[in-house]
Amino acid sequence: MIRSSNSSREEEILRGLQQGGPRRRSYEEQLYLLFYYFIREGVRKYRLNEEDSASAYSDTIISVIDNIVYNRFEGRSSLKSYIYQIFSNKCVDLKRKTTTNKERVHQTHDLDTFITMLPDNARNVVQQLIDNSNHSLLEKKMQEIGEKCKQLLLLFEDGYSDRDIATMLEYNSADVAKVSRRRCMEKLKEKMLPFNQYYE
Repeated sequence: MIRSSNSSREEEILRGLQQGGPRRRSYEEQLYLLFYYFIREGVRKYRLNEEDSASAYSDTIISVIDNIVYNRFEGRSSLKSYIYQIFSNKCVDLKRKTTTNKERVHQTHDLDTFITMLPDNARNVVQQLIDNSNHSLLEKKMQEIGEKCKQLLLLFEDGYSDRDIATMLEYNSADVAKVSRRRCMEKLKEKMLPFNQYYE
């Protein structure tokens, strides 16, 4: 009985997302909440911290929504199985990325060590150049991710909660604002990645 109820709920969400229109955001939110408990599975099974697991889950839901809207979900498995498979892949990718970053931490320390070895004047100049480069690049990349993303991230940086942001930017709920924020942050990270690798 529970399986039947979940199955009909999945079908309703699928139809709602495919139809689009003004209610689409409502169905996006329903989908996000339906499998929200996967985040605990990411923590338990893949040993991610809760924030990373939530990020993997948000990315999963965004990918799934895109696949449904653009008819890339063929329905060969249940929606739950489909989402879980994508979520698992994202968790594995995130775990690998975290491990790789930890292995490269010493390279960042080498740059810090080099800066501390410089005379005071030179040290200040080099640090200032790095800081200015980061700041200028960040401003440029913020423009590239779009005005809505830029507003959302700046509001969050200013200390507004997802609930506040949802009201201010007219999202349906705090959860939808959170998904959008994580998506925007991932876009920004991707655009900053080549620069970060250069300095690492």
